[in-house]
Amino acid sequence: MHAEEMWKVSTGKGVTVAVIDTGVDSTNPDLVGRVVPGLDLAPRSPGDERTDYDGHGTGMAGLIAGTGAYGGGRGGFGLAPGAEIMPIRIPDINDANSLGELATKDNPVFAKAIRHAADHHAQVINVSQELIEGSSELTAAVKYAMGKGSLIFASVGEGGDVGSTLNYPSATPGVVGVGAVNKEIFATATSQKGEQVDVSAPGVDMVHACGTKMSKTGFCKTAGTGDATALASASAALIWAKHPNWTNNQVLRVLVNTSGGPTDGSKRNYAIGYGVVRPRIALPKPGNPGPAGKYPLPDFPVPEVITYPSPKASGAAAQTAAEESDSDASLGIGIGVGAAVLIGAGVAIPLVRRRQLLASPSPPPPHVPSPPQSPQYTPWPAPNHPGGGTPSSGQ
Repeated sequence: MHAEEMWKVSTGKGVTVAVIDTGVDSTNPDLVGRVVPGLDLAPRSPGDERTDYDGHGTGMAGLIAGTGAYGGGRGGFGLAPGAEIMPIRIPDINDANSLGELATKDNPVFAKAIRHAADHHAQVINVSQELIEGSSELTAAVKYAMGKGSLIFASVGEGGDVGSTLNYPSATPGVVGVGAVNKEIFATATSQKGEQVDVSAPGVDMVHACGTKMSKTGFCKTAGTGDATALASASAALIWAKHPNWTNNQVLRVLVNTSGGPTDGSKRNYAIGYGVVRPRIALPKPGNPGPAGKYPLPDFPVPEVITYPSPKASGAAAQTAAEESDSDASLGIGIGVGAAVLIGAGVAIPLVRRRQLLASPSPPPPHVPSPPQSPQYTPWPAPNHPGGGTPSSGQ
């Protein structure tokens, strides 16, 4: 089931995805009508949260919910074009003055952004940004958002080819850390590896709306774990829109249990986590979503957080899993949907290198176990987590 087929089942309509980033340009043709009010936490930059001072946030929003409206339908499509985007603008982490603030353990910016998203009913929270330090305040905000019913995805960051770095909030308990894979379904060389990698998604050659600050055409071709995180968030939006009565725990459980895991016999590895998200499998064959109030991963070291469906929810029934085999290694989550449309229309796409380097198609270093996905495999049970414990199986 590729993007066009998935959209017959779900477009993400009814789901709000908060994008904690550089702002989102609400006038971008591919995002007109998709951007709802958010919060501006970067007062030193012109405009507000619906103004992008950089272009990065618009790019992530485009990957999530781009409608392809540019040029009469020749623009870039996001994976969940029916979803709404709630922009929460934070200071520029690349700006020297801002970096000093954001690196401070007690800095409230990310925590405030997460709490605002949860308080304003964002089911999915996307953080395609990284901090070098965590904090008790950030941990508390994540726990708060989980209790409000939100599901948080964050990029694990780049630089994996030169060293191992633990970034936040992807390493914060309760946040789903997302790594990137290339077209060969290997973890990209630059994607960080480690216990913080929970799932992965494509993260190379992503073509999407990004705004004129990053490109004269308004479209960019990028790579990195931030892009992969946007696709993971969009995948969750597709599942949640199909099953609006599910909780954040159930959506995550299905997303993990239907992922394409490592083919070396392990349930999980440090390169791709539990596997590469496959919404095209999760939509027709979600399996048992499991307990509504039990977090499915064992990395949250506190008593269970009971969560509830979004106020937007309306009835949906749980389904039972059926065995399947996947003969298509393309993942079917819309890799290059925007690229195919734009290149076909003869639009020149600039290559953007911001906060990430384009990953080579070569596999990661030999010491990192990351075999490619096999063309055929069946769903596997929720895997063990290196942090200890066993994930909820949904029984």
